[in-house]
Parts: sequence; C-alpha cells; structure tokens
Amino acid sequence: MAPARPARCFAIGSGQSAILITLTGFVAGSVLGAANFTFWTKTVPPGPIVSLAKTPLGYPGALVISLVVMAAIVAVSFRVERRRKPPAIEEPPTTHGLLRAIRGAWPLWVGAIGLAVLNGATLFFSGSPWGITFAFALWGSKILQLFGVDVAHWAYWMVPKNAAALDSSVLLDKTSVMDFGIILGALIASAAAGAFVLHRRIPWKLALGAVLGGILMGYGARLAGGCNIGAYFSGIASFSLHGWLWGVLAIAGTYAGLRLRPLFGLTNPKPTDSVC
Repeated sequence: MAPARPARCFAIGSGQSAILITLTGFVAGSVLGAANFTFWTKTVPPGPIVSLAKTPLGYPGALVISLVVMAAIVAVSFRVERRRKPPAIEEPPTTHGLLRAIRGAWPLWVGAIGLAVLNGATLFFSGSPWGITFAFALWGSKILQLFGVDVAHWAYWMVPKNAAALDSSVLLDKTSVMDFGIILGALIASAAAGAFVLHRRIPWKLALGAVLGGILMGYGARLAGGCNIGAYFSGIASFSLHGWLWGVLAIAGTYAGLRLRPLFGLTNPKPTDSVC
C-alpha cells in the first residue's frame, strides 16, 4: 500500500506536471460539490455522530481499539508481502547517515511517526485536525467570484466557519497555508534529493484520466468532508468511526480505479514491484 500523499500537493511540488491537471480537476470537483451541498444534505440526511471515545470505554478504550485494529492491518500486510518474491516493502536508501534525512528514502516507520507528530501539532496549534481539500473549494469559489458568480449564497458557504474563510484572504485560511507549505516543502525536498522531474509532454489519455480523477476526488472529498487526510487520517486519529468507514470504501474505490487505469494508457504495478 502506497503512503498517502496529501491531496497530491506533494506531487505538485516535485514537478509532476500531470498532477497540475489533476489539481485543476480537483478544484473544479470541489466547487461542484460545494454547489450541490444542499442537494446532498436533503437527499441523504446526516447520520449519527459515532465516536469511539464516547463509548463506555472512553478515550483509553478508544485508543486500545484503534491500536488493535491497526496492528491487525499491519500483520495482514506483512503476511501478504511475505508471499511475494522478492518482498518489496521499502526501497533501499539512496544514502546513509545524516544525509539520509535530506536525500531519503526514509523508513516507513519514521514517516509514520513524523505524520503522527505533525498531525498532533496541527491539532494543538490550529484547534482542528489536519485537513487539505477545503482549500480547493475555497480557491475555486474565489475564482468564480472574480467572474461575478455569487457563491456566497450557496448553502455550503453560508455555514459560519466557511463564510468567514470566503470573506477573508486565502493567506488567513489555515488549510490554504498548509497546502502552500506542503507544495513548497515538496519542492525543496525533491530538489535536494535530485528527484525533481518536470514532465513537458503528457499523453492525452493520461491528461483525460488526470482531470476526470481530479473532479471525482474533489467532488467526493466535499461529500465525505475531507480526503485521505481530513476524513481518513484525521478521522481515525480523532477516534471517529467515519474514518474507518472511509478507509474501507477507499480500498474498494482503489480496486475500481486500478481496473480503469489501462483505459487511460496507464499500467498497474506488478506484485513484485516496490510499493513506495
């Protein structure tokens, strides 16, 4: 399983040109999802809020349950990997010693701890879990405002917190600033590692798949209340049941996506390929 990348902001910073097309589609899909917000809230009434921490077991019990489920997932993953020849859980490091922190590749456990610490820091300093995709709906809606579209009267932007973000500069929106930081950090890291690659020629099938995939991700992120960071990663970290549900359905969607990749001229990795 490949590590989650925050809404492809990382890939944008590393120079992957096709991801710019995906980002455009993502912004468009996010705006469309915001515009259809009323339709979905009326068609599909919101369900109950289920927090593992609100059960009789409390926060300690929720932590134990989460760790047990994660341990089971890790155990199954390692068992599947052992059946592959040769196993390919991690790529070999390109350098050693202190330089490995700059040029990679980091062990998966180091990346996992880093993400956990940074997510905790984000919650502490901003007052809410890490999110990514809200900024895309904000950027797209602000662009529409420049062309005279009255997005402020959409139900999505009438939510007080969202309305405040729409009325302010994107530089005052913590999600936007976080996204800008991820892109800049990825640019610096990929350049330091010699991995920055700017693709100048993009096949039309790949471009079509990129924009369609971006639209679907953007629209889905608005319906789910976030992407693999805001809805999944931060959801599980907050002991919310919806994070686990997101993960299960994401696996199903990933399987469907892999089946569709050949239609856009893309090949799927072989079982023995590296997964990093």
